[in-house]
Amino acid sequence: MLQETRLHRIRALLSTLSRVSTERIVKELGISRETARRDIIELEAQGLARRVHGGLVALDATPEPPLNVRSAAMAKEKRAIARAAAQLLQPGQTLFIDAGSTTTMLAEELRSMSGLTIITNSLNAALQLSAAEEHESLNNEVILLGGSMRAGARETRGELTVSEIYRYRADIALLSPVGVDARQGASSFYPHEAAIARAMTQQAGRLILLADHSKIGVSSRMNYAGIQQIATLISDRDAATLPALLALKQILPQVLLA
Repeated sequence: MLQETRLHRIRALLSTLSRVSTERIVKELGISRETARRDIIELEAQGLARRVHGGLVALDATPEPPLNVRSAAMAKEKRAIARAAAQLLQPGQTLFIDAGSTTTMLAEELRSMSGLTIITNSLNAALQLSAAEEHESLNNEVILLGGSMRAGARETRGELTVSEIYRYRADIALLSPVGVDARQGASSFYPHEAAIARAMTQQAGRLILLADHSKIGVSSRMNYAGIQQIATLISDRDAATLPALLALKQILPQVLLA
């Protein structure tokens, strides 16, 4: 295989995954580690990717900021989105909520409601929903999904979390994506977040996305829901004139601006 062909295939992998290990390149292209190493050096020399320990990353691969940073960004807009989402819910429903700054605000809104069953992998959401004195009873049933945790994380993750999701059926999944796009659907940056969101989507009767205007028209590296799976999109009023939102309005059953 010519080097030009190999480089094209490696770039195709990067466009999909944003990060590719040397082992993955060796396996996908059927080449030696030494050949893979030379191709990695060449791609970096051409300014098309950046070498890291164990492989390559795309130059535009930018992770989401930490949750505490995201919580402070556009807090007013996210609060309005959370309130609009709460108005769509009814007592007796079972909900999935993922870990995000907007869904944490949604959890705060749900404390004033009753009769809900809320299943989440978010520690922040679970703490908000269970904030009460020990002798008091909660308005809603709160189920915190098990799984692994990492330093600084405020969520459970991993295979155990995903397998637990498949034990439940929910009426609605309320998720906060990194981006939502008329062609690509809903996406996250990290594979573990996408795996959880994908499982929640599959196990819910309806998917509601909570996405402020900065996420409209954005496609991150890990898609978890196709556009046809999204029932409702809730954004803020600053999204009103975005061409990407107009495209989503033409496709989605319901788009709300809070």
